[in-house]
Amino acid sequence: MFSRRHHLLASPVCLAIALAGCSGSDEADPGPSEVELAAVAEAPGVGRQRLAMEFGDLFESDQALGETRAALVLHEGEIVAERYGPEYDADTRFISWSMAKTVTAVMIGMLIADGALELDAPAPVELWQRPGDARADITLRHLLQMRSGLDHTEAGDPPYESSEVRMLFLDQRDDMAEFAKAQPLEAEPGEKFEYSSNTTVILADIAADVLSEGSDDPEERRTAVDTYLRTRLFEPLGMDSMVPEYDASGTLIGGSTIHATARDWARFGEFLRNRGSYRGTQLVPRQWIEFMLEPSPPAPFYGGQTWLNTQASDPQNSLYPIDQPAGIFAAIGHMGQYIVVSPQQRLTIVRLGHSDAEERRALLRQINDLIELYPAQ
Repeated sequence: MFSRRHHLLASPVCLAIALAGCSGSDEADPGPSEVELAAVAEAPGVGRQRLAMEFGDLFESDQALGETRAALVLHEGEIVAERYGPEYDADTRFISWSMAKTVTAVMIGMLIADGALELDAPAPVELWQRPGDARADITLRHLLQMRSGLDHTEAGDPPYESSEVRMLFLDQRDDMAEFAKAQPLEAEPGEKFEYSSNTTVILADIAADVLSEGSDDPEERRTAVDTYLRTRLFEPLGMDSMVPEYDASGTLIGGSTIHATARDWARFGEFLRNRGSYRGTQLVPRQWIEFMLEPSPPAPFYGGQTWLNTQASDPQNSLYPIDQPAGIFAAIGHMGQYIVVSPQQRLTIVRLGHSDAEERRALLRQINDLIELYPAQ
């Protein structure tokens, strides 16, 4: 990446009468600032000054990366770099946006491990079980891999007519799952990839039905899911800041809105890197995390509610240009929320903030520069 530390070559002819400051060699690299150096641990596993400069560029690059509000780098489970933007700190809770989808997938995996759900059985949605309804062929696997075939539109023109915006913010916000489940098929289940927050809300609704034993009472549904997530996932991982949001019907807004500190988002990334294990305890079967990292047949860049760097050499991939080493995966949220995990490098990077589409392209190049500092093992 061409960052603020890389200087243009001087002209081959530089006269004494030229503009002040012209010289016959490049300007010397000033090295990291005190602020940048203070954000990095003494022994980060790579050159400290280089890491400080590359990490600092998330906040201060002359490239348009948007606003970085928090960033962490963990290597071998230890925080080796951490910094916050103005008015944010280690106690600030940051919204997940679509990073919540990956949390929802872990919850579904736990319920499958408990024997409460089956991955390849018809999804337990009563509305779809009527005679002749082709939606009865939709499985949890289809939903998790975003290939249900349902007519969901994540982004539309105009935006307020998209399924996602109507569900989250407009006329369908009180009972999001009911709206999402009611949509017809636009493709055979399993055939077409369609990224959709509506799909994840269906998964969250299924979890609430199971955990509340089919209750229609919003408080009972909310309490059942909240207790399950807290006791089975958040508390064991020490993720004490987690605040999930629910709609008026008591369904977790599992595709979009969970709030947590940057450190807790990093803990979640480390939990995934360790294949569902924490301090020797397997909180979800290892095979489930491996399923989440298995490419969706119609979309090799996506797994089970998780983005993969398969085909990340393609600029259309949401992790472009992070294509090496193989096996990198990520939870990605709207406007530049990232948990990027590289198992081969024992590396987890969290970046939280606000970046538009063009800024995110530059931001991912900068995250790639950080990744490239660490050797694969």
